[in-house]
Amino acid sequence: MRFDLLHPADQLVMMMNRIYYRGMTTTSGGNLSVKDADGGVWITPSGIDKGNLRRDDIVRILPDGTVQGRHRPSSEYPFHLAVYTQRPDVGAVLHAHSPGLVACSIVRRIPEVLMTPEIFQICGEVSMAPYALPGSTLLGEKIAAKFGKGHSVVMLENHGIVIGAPDIFKAFRMFETLEFAARLQINALKIGTLRLLAPETAQRVTKTNLANYPEMEFSGHTSEEKAIRRDLVEFIHRSYQQGLFTSTQGTYSARLSDGGFVITPYGKDRMYLDVEDLVLVRDNHCEKGKKASRAAHLHETIYNDHPEINSILIAQPPNLMAFAVTDATFDPRTIPESYIVLRGIHKIPFGTSVFEPDRISSELSERSPALISENDSVIVTGKTLLNAFDRLEVAEFSAKSIIESRSLGPIVHIGEQDIRDIETAFDLK
Repeated sequence: MRFDLLHPADQLVMMMNRIYYRGMTTTSGGNLSVKDADGGVWITPSGIDKGNLRRDDIVRILPDGTVQGRHRPSSEYPFHLAVYTQRPDVGAVLHAHSPGLVACSIVRRIPEVLMTPEIFQICGEVSMAPYALPGSTLLGEKIAAKFGKGHSVVMLENHGIVIGAPDIFKAFRMFETLEFAARLQINALKIGTLRLLAPETAQRVTKTNLANYPEMEFSGHTSEEKAIRRDLVEFIHRSYQQGLFTSTQGTYSARLSDGGFVITPYGKDRMYLDVEDLVLVRDNHCEKGKKASRAAHLHETIYNDHPEINSILIAQPPNLMAFAVTDATFDPRTIPESYIVLRGIHKIPFGTSVFEPDRISSELSERSPALISENDSVIVTGKTLLNAFDRLEVAEFSAKSIIESRSLGPIVHIGEQDIRDIETAFDLK
């Protein structure tokens, strides 16, 4: 999808709808704006249901201050205009009151961005602006001052977040990622001690790309490949809707019978992925004109070593990731289903998935079909795409249950004899 060709009003409706239905704002909360090529600012209206916004609800403020539209602009439009004045490079401003970031703002604490390389890469340095009355000139001045110092992500004391970016889609990705960081930090602090990366370590990983495949000549798409593309897209969309990864993260693949595999592309929004966006990789070559995920080399290594594995999912589910960024151990011996589906999940050191794919592959087995990569992601494998997805869901549900149980009392895990009985009854190897 060419987002840049969408009308500003359509862009704002699309993004506000996405923010609202992902539970990151309320009916009355938050506002978005886009600056057009003529210097006008398109902005969401005041007092209109955010869950039912339409293109003709959007208001335009001309450079001379004239307001066009059938509604009043958001009451907080002054700080939007102040940001645009302070930063000519900003083409869109996003303000929202998402639960995780509000939690941070009311304790006046900035979320940690060095929990994973992606959070650090996407969000950068986050600043905090002092409290001021919503809609006031003073609030606009305080926000603009932070943007004037080069910040593009500004927390507001007892209020929420303001993000400026070249376009509204980049602003949303920064917002979604920082909300994920806030929720991840909240979960992590419930179960253990938070571990952070050094900036240079995070930068080293994000700059490393082992998937620069030469292109293959097109030889047609088989029915098998088309079916796999269809199924991958279905599970990618489902995973995004369930919050198992963000718009910029998540690498899914499935193997073909000829030894090739289809994988998610690099840098495309997971919510809008379609079958034509996925990338075919075969014999160390990739589909012409496309860029495979940076994790494609890891997927290829695993497929080469494990003929029984036909699907690999890499995701960042917020509850399971709490174990990735802390010293806490994830133990799936909570209910029989968790143990039957997952068996054992252990941690691997940060950076292993990028720099030591052979080690990752050697750690995988029927008794260990999934791994937690410290400060990075969760790697799940399966005999089929459905099998791998089921394991990912069960792991995330189990992690959530473990975290939530902390307020109830100590966990009583299934005993060793009970585990042996389960293995016998379900013929587990």
